[in-house]
Amino acid sequence: MRTFRDRTTVLAAATTAALALTLTACGDDGTGTRSEGSAATDSATVAAESPKAADDAAETGTTGSTGSGTGTAKAAGTTKGSGGTSAGDSAPLCTAKGLTITAERQDGPPYTHLTLSAKNTSGAGCEMKEYPHIHFLDNARGVVPPVAKSKPQAPVVLEPGQSAYVAVRMSEGGRKESTETVKEFTVTLKANGGGMAVVKSPAAEGLSVNPQKWATGYWTTELRNGADDF
Repeated sequence: MRTFRDRTTVLAAATTAALALTLTACGDDGTGTRSEGSAATDSATVAAESPKAADDAAETGTTGSTGSGTGTAKAAGTTKGSGGTSAGDSAPLCTAKGLTITAERQDGPPYTHLTLSAKNTSGAGCEMKEYPHIHFLDNARGVVPPVAKSKPQAPVVLEPGQSAYVAVRMSEGGRKESTETVKEFTVTLKANGGGMAVVKSPAAEGLSVNPQKWATGYWTTELRNGADDF
């Protein structure tokens, strides 16, 4: 009987030892947590806390949804063009408050043309759009129509102190021509939504205008003095 009992004790001990070896091989640390899972978690934590790893990920675009491609987008948005202006940027539109608009008659009788000058006094660059909306007489007479061929090809951007010019035909100067005299008129930057300016006649006696013949050019940075041929 004693021999049988000893064999049973030895067998149980051997079984216990074998089970312990098996658990050790599987990575069980005795607390129910696998050692291989713990190692993987620790590795992920180190990677997340490493500043270099985070920077490398941001530069290669391999970060998660919060910041993927951020560096690339920022670089693209600040690319400078040949004029030193960021891509997609443009000068703000000029307003009547930021301009000084004056008128001069062009030399030579019978003074059929007028030159408008708009000087940028705003202190910042701005763009002049289209043509001046001129009312020589009451609004019922309409706006002086533009001459399409005088439209410039490039945007008219005025730096502080620069001026834009417009040639305006008031009449044809004929003796039998029916004209009316105006001593002031309005210029509206309608395309800009930039307001209106009142311009006084450069001649004390006023300007002779013919609603059937008047016309205006587009704003340009060149003083053309009738070269628009209208």
